Amino acid sequence: MIDFKSKLGRKAMRHLKKEYFIWLTTVDSTGSPQPRPVWFVLEGDSLLIYSQPGAFKLKHIINDPKVSLHFNTPDEKGEEDVIVFGGKAKIDLKAEPADRNGIYMRKYRSGIKGLGATLRKFSEEYSTAVRIKLTSLRGW
Repeated sequence: MIDFKSKLGRKAMRHLKKEYFIWLTTVDSTGSPQPRPVWFVLEGDSLLIYSQPGAFKLKHIINDPKVSLHFNTPDEKGEEDVIVFGGKAKIDLKAEPADRNGIYMRKYRSGIKGLGATLRKFSEEYSTAVRIKLTSLRGW
C-alpha cells in the first residue's frame, strides 16, 4: 500500500490530481517495455483508463498485468518531481462507459471535443476500461 501521507506520497498525489496524462508502460511478448501516454482518472487507490479494444496495451496487460506509470518532470534536466508508480492492471468489465463517468468527462470533455469526436463516439471507440491498482511508489 502506498503511503500518500509521506512527503513523496503527497507530491505524487498532487500530480495524480493535476496532471492531464500519465505514461503507462506495459511489456510486450518479447519482454520489451512499451510506454505510451494515456488519459486517466484517480479512483481510490487505482487509476482508470479507457482504451480501444484492439490496442496492444490490452494484450500486454492480459499476458502480464504488471505495469509502471510515470509523469513528465517539470524541469528540463528531469531532476525534480520524479514520480514512478508500479501497478497491477486488469480489464474492468464493471466500469461505466467513459461518457457516463462524470469525473472522466469533467477532465477530458474538451480534449475529446478537440479530437473532433462526440462524447458518445469517443466512448464507443474507447470502450475497454482498464483499472490499475497502484502498488508501489518511488521517486524524489
